[in-house]
Amino acid sequence: MVDMQEIAKLDVEPGTLPETMAAWVIRQEREGEPNDAFQLEQIEVPEPGAFEVIVRVMAAGVNYNNVWAALGKPVSVFGYGDHPEYGHHIGGSDASGVVWKVGEGVTRWKPGDEVVMHTAQTSYEDVEVHGLDPTVAPSTRAWGYETTWGSFAQFTKVQAQQLLPRPQNLSWDEAASYGLAYFTSYRMLIDQCKLQSGQNVLIWGAAGGLGVFAVQLCKAAGANAVGVVSSDEKGELVKQLGAVDYINRAEFGEMMRTPENLTDKTADKERFKASRGFAKRIKEILGDAPDIVFEHVGRATFPTSVFVCKPFGKVVICGATTGFQLDFDVRYLWMRQKQIIGSHGANAYESMKANQLMAEGKIRPVLWQTMGFDAIPRAHQLMMENKHLGKIAILVGAESEGEGRNEPGPGAIQVG
Repeated sequence: MVDMQEIAKLDVEPGTLPETMAAWVIRQEREGEPNDAFQLEQIEVPEPGAFEVIVRVMAAGVNYNNVWAALGKPVSVFGYGDHPEYGHHIGGSDASGVVWKVGEGVTRWKPGDEVVMHTAQTSYEDVEVHGLDPTVAPSTRAWGYETTWGSFAQFTKVQAQQLLPRPQNLSWDEAASYGLAYFTSYRMLIDQCKLQSGQNVLIWGAAGGLGVFAVQLCKAAGANAVGVVSSDEKGELVKQLGAVDYINRAEFGEMMRTPENLTDKTADKERFKASRGFAKRIKEILGDAPDIVFEHVGRATFPTSVFVCKPFGKVVICGATTGFQLDFDVRYLWMRQKQIIGSHGANAYESMKANQLMAEGKIRPVLWQTMGFDAIPRAHQLMMENKHLGKIAILVGAESEGEGRNEPGPGAIQVG
């Protein structure tokens, strides 16, 4: 049995690891809804290999990727990464913590350093790491999703190159809430789209994990953002974050691609009519069509994204929560000379630059709730059912929310 009252307590000093740790574990035989898939177990603490670091997790962040891991969809995590070696999955792709033990070859970090992490793990032997981009290296894996040693445990194992200094203006739970989504949004807009002052940006899911950072990045860059949301409450949030205005997607519900309107010509005409109305509303808000469409919804929205984008504009996509098989009228792409850009995660340099903006208070976490370590299954269930607003942080080594802030600053934006 794991004593929840003892999660934040350790009887070892930095540099020494205990034999076991408490961890929320998914095993292949119990894949399913998060409430059932996650089980609390005592797991052997891993030792750091060369260029690896063991971090004591002070707080962790919840992302949709471990809803997928729990469900075993669209594919099970157990067939790749280091899962076959260990046979279990410890999720969690966001964390703040303390360096506890370093492996051979690590020189920039030492026990006691306070850190946050980016998610891209790669082999230093891949040539893409040295001159192209680590995100396209064959060995690249998403820590805490494609690897088993994530942050939903007292300790996590990461590569030293993943570490970034923890912003001291944020508490442990605030610092654990932003990395994966924020760094992904930063790469999409700043690196892949070269976001410029004065540009117009349409952001799908603007009140979600990616969207709240996309809106803030637009504001910081002097760009004009309009957010698409599922409720007026979420719309007011994105306006607070700096959007010019929002559109409640329910007003244009017929614009979504569905299996029915894919095969029914009459229904597809209604879908396209709704998309035209949606495009008109965007122009009313921004004064023009968007230069950039920020996509991660996929099948349901992609035909509309390509249609509404400005000539020579860009549709940048990093995921597809409604489906991976996309269709769209390609005439609106080639005849108006638009671009579709794929983006995936962020590399270490981009993560470092983004993290500096966080430390300077120019971008802020958007935190809905901070929960205890016992709430990890429930937090993922809420996320799967879309009953959350902004990010969820989980206390692990930290005993209370707000703990760990050492410098003045605005801190997280609290919502809900």
